[in-house]
Amino acid sequence: MDAGSAGSAGSAGDVTDRGALLTIGAFAARARLSAKALRLYDRLGLLAPAYIDETSGYRYYRADQVDRARLVAMLRRLDMPLARIADVVETTDRAHGSDGSGPSDAGPSDAGELLAAYWGEVETRFAAQRTLAAYLRARLSGRSSEMYEKFEVRLVDMPEQVIITESRHTLADELPTWIPASLGRLEAAAGECGGSVGAPFVVYHSEVSMESDGPAESCVPVADEAAARAWASGQERERGRQIRVRVEPARRLAYTRIAKAQVAHPQIIAAFEAVEAWMKREGWEYDGPCREIYFADWDAAGAEDPVCDVAFPVTRSPQ
Repeated sequence: MDAGSAGSAGSAGDVTDRGALLTIGAFAARARLSAKALRLYDRLGLLAPAYIDETSGYRYYRADQVDRARLVAMLRRLDMPLARIADVVETTDRAHGSDGSGPSDAGPSDAGELLAAYWGEVETRFAAQRTLAAYLRARLSGRSSEMYEKFEVRLVDMPEQVIITESRHTLADELPTWIPASLGRLEAAAGECGGSVGAPFVVYHSEVSMESDGPAESCVPVADEAAARAWASGQERERGRQIRVRVEPARRLAYTRIAKAQVAHPQIIAAFEAVEAWMKREGWEYDGPCREIYFADWDAAGAEDPVCDVAFPVTRSPQ
């Protein structure tokens, strides 16, 4: 059966007004793709044939689907997730009025912005991976001590504190969004709890990485424990998020101060390990979960400005 006879078939009547139908082989050649790729795009819901013959199962495409096929192929070469590819091609279809939905406010720039947003995320991820690779090269080359020497580790005694907290299980790539959001919510609530009386901090009760999800706990010290408990009792519990009030005991912390540019994962790993190496060398043991203490205005700080103390509660090793 050739494309012309397919186009004249009764069940294909709704597509013949958009041009002659092409067999999958002819369409693949014109789109510079393989028939296998076209079948995959159909299975993934990214590019359906214009018509499938019910008797033979042959697939046919319109000539005006070539641009979409090429676009899907190029986006897949960028490793774009399928859902985001669908968003881009659907936005493009709406902008060109080719989705059958009539006039649309979407313009070509909208699809371009979707791509730009995705690629910005890719470049951020690549930058983090590049930093991690450099860090691992140094470790594997036996230069860890050189990296740790860049961090000055100190001790500080922290008093007992009443804190309001928000906890959740989270992966490392979610921290840059969750930490400021959760601390912002707690700092806003501190006014109902006698006011904030110390720097906010985040406690990691278990490892947070791309494979381990903690949990992590955002904390804000407040003045009035009774008011804090009254506030917490009125909070609705949301899925995956736990609000509580607790008393943080007095602790001695071993810490190192880092700049804003060093806070991102995986750069911050070196700071944590530098403190742990100092603890081992100086005869201190762990006395609680590690934490990050945010003492500066994050938005106003520059990349090289100190903003955070990476800390471990410590106690003297038995002699």
